Amino acid sequence: MLRVAGARLLDDRDRAGVRAALDADPVAACMVAARIEIAGLDPWRLGGELWAVGSRLDGLCFSGANLVPLRGQRSAMRSFADRARRHGRSCSSLVGRAELVLPMWEELATSWAPAREVRPDQPLMVLAGPPRVEPDPWVRAVRPDELDRYLPAAIAMFTEEVGVDPRAGDGGVGYRARVAELVAAGRAFARFEGDEVVFKAEIGALSSQVGQIQGVWVHPARRGHGLGTAGTAAVAERLAALGRVSSLYVNGFNHVARATYDRIGFTQVASFATVLF
Repeated sequence: MLRVAGARLLDDRDRAGVRAALDADPVAACMVAARIEIAGLDPWRLGGELWAVGSRLDGLCFSGANLVPLRGQRSAMRSFADRARRHGRSCSSLVGRAELVLPMWEELATSWAPAREVRPDQPLMVLAGPPRVEPDPWVRAVRPDELDRYLPAAIAMFTEEVGVDPRAGDGGVGYRARVAELVAAGRAFARFEGDEVVFKAEIGALSSQVGQIQGVWVHPARRGHGLGTAGTAAVAERLAALGRVSSLYVNGFNHVARATYDRIGFTQVASFATVLF
């Protein structure tokens, strides 16, 4: 029986080939492509490692705060799982195309601690061009001096979406730093009413082709009034002005959010899956 060689660590000598591979799937690869475009493949600058299987990069996987399989057959997922198992789990989630994530999790599930939750069906959606609905003119980039007003909404969104308080462990120092980074980069957006955020969203990853919208949230008292639709449209409009395709992924069971994105003009192009630890 043929055995596939184990996964190997890539470096900047492989950058051209990696870039070509990621360009072949720009929407699903956005999270990783955005990092590599800025930092290259050096693990220290990248904040993780990029692994490959095959001389032609037939399999690719990013290992950092998240474990993200990018391409490959079942044998490649097995090789990546073997390497991840040897390293031990340090990621907070396993996320990416469902057809890659779920087989990889099958390989890892028996040796890693049980997952907190598996979300097997998360439509990956794309809006190529301007939104179909009128964007909210009151949604704007959050200023650095507004971080303390914005942060409670970001914490509420994370807690609702992921099921844990992002301040756990370090008192919120790490999460505050991540949110502050997005604000400083002009990638956090909100509608303020007085001192309160009633809508928020972020561009979590921004590659040369795609912007991935994340963290969409509406204040509980204001839900059902179209703020989420118009607010997300405003962020998508900003990405269109930058010449980027807008993308996002949503839980398959979140029918309200899916209807919102449908109205804006997003269409499903693939399915993601996430394993949360």
